[in-house]
Amino acid sequence: MRTELDKNTRVWLSLKLTPELGNISILRLLECFGSAEAAWAARTSADLDSVPGLRREAKAALRAGRTIRPVEKEWRALRERGWGLICLGDSDYPENLKSIPDPPAVLYVTSAPELRDLVAVAVVGSRCASPMGLVFTEKLCADLARRGVTVVSGLALGIDSAAHRGAIKGEGRTLAVLGCGLDVMYPRPNVDLRREVMEHGALLTEFQLGTPPLAGHFPQRNRIISGLALGVVVVEATAKSGSLITARCALEQGREVFAVPGMARSVLSQGPHLLLRQGATLVETADDILEQIRPMIRPSTLPVDVQAAAPTPSSVELSSVEAALLKCLGDEPVHVDRVCRESGLNVSLVTATLLALELKGLVRQMPGKYFMRLSERV
Repeated sequence: MRTELDKNTRVWLSLKLTPELGNISILRLLECFGSAEAAWAARTSADLDSVPGLRREAKAALRAGRTIRPVEKEWRALRERGWGLICLGDSDYPENLKSIPDPPAVLYVTSAPELRDLVAVAVVGSRCASPMGLVFTEKLCADLARRGVTVVSGLALGIDSAAHRGAIKGEGRTLAVLGCGLDVMYPRPNVDLRREVMEHGALLTEFQLGTPPLAGHFPQRNRIISGLALGVVVVEATAKSGSLITARCALEQGREVFAVPGMARSVLSQGPHLLLRQGATLVETADDILEQIRPMIRPSTLPVDVQAAAPTPSSVELSSVEAALLKCLGDEPVHVDRVCRESGLNVSLVTATLLALELKGLVRQMPGKYFMRLSERV
């Protein structure tokens, strides 16, 4: 996360604050000129006319160096709250999000996403959810969190809120993607939940500070919700719900789509049942999700907090943390607390790493948070 207003950060923020210059236009500038600094340097040259699809108003604003507010003011307002920016190409830019067709060029964040957030699942649904849907969502997300999965949602009322609450109850991480500025308290009833999400994860948005929660912003933010995750779970939704937009984004991004069946003839079942008829994976438990996302897990890049373990065969892609934790396991189940003691790592890192190993087919989780090794390849 960027916490210093150096020359490069100033350029990124200048582009972001240029009126009439949307995310797609910024991406086109980057494609044409190779970097934000090169794009900013070329803004007064004739080369700017070669950028496809760039509106006349945006060109005029770029050439004049005009921004909706001074860069220094925006940066000061961010840093006074302890927030920062993540820009496309930064080392801590979310890898899952980087691979979508139109990644946000600039993200406003309350804190930087962590490497464990690579194993993430988005859970979305109706704002007017049923009591049954809220209870199911909270339990599902608590189970996912206990298995080391980061839960992504949109901090809306209803299913989104239950998803965040479940992840927090499961002592895991959760990311909330906003359809407004970080400093805009929306929705109002979720002020306390917003604070809890910040303590157990992060808030993210591509909208500048002060941006109101306009209706058109939410379909735009849905691509980020799905882009951060390996799959999207729709719990309750009408046939015209915005949750189906998130599911469609997931399909376009090559992610898994999951749906939770509901009561026949219920209006809140229309969305999930439509997805199920179109081939979505039916979800009853967290295991249904974990089984499907296993092939999508990238090789772990968790931070190395222990001494490097013995070399592993080149056919097995493991981090030093994964290799070290495998040494703590054997053919008999071992409790996670013992793994923490023997490895010297905190329970959150251990749980996330064991999940990565489980999804690679090297570890099995048993009831009661016991783990055992399945392979002798390492």
